[in-house]
Amino acid sequence: MSASVNWLNEIKWDEHGLVPVIAQEACTGDVLMFAWMNREALQRTAETGEAVYWSRSRRKLWHKGEESGHVQKVLELRIDCDNDVVLLKIEQVGGIACHTGRHSCFFQRYFADGRWEAVEPVLKDPQEIYK
Repeated sequence: MSASVNWLNEIKWDEHGLVPVIAQEACTGDVLMFAWMNREALQRTAETGEAVYWSRSRRKLWHKGEESGHVQKVLELRIDCDNDVVLLKIEQVGGIACHTGRHSCFFQRYFADGRWEAVEPVLKDPQEIYK
């Protein structure tokens, strides 16, 4: 096996060959999204410098921004202490990471009265993003 892919063997992949991934905006520290990667997605991410994920619903690789143009430029790749979670420190092109047109997928906040409420604005109508 090539030394260039040995680093992939250090990841603790789950029973489906996936690892959870957190995308964090490098300049703000904001957590923008959570997704999954398989070996190929992680290798392509490292090679291209742009986030490539595994879509569990579509069962295929998904280059973030392939439809929207909102690519994620990867500045750092990190793994946690157990080698079972990947952290991407990214630059979010266009400032929108969520398919709802928001900056972050984590836009809903829990309130003590037992409700979730959207607390982040829609920056661009998703119908304009995904034509």
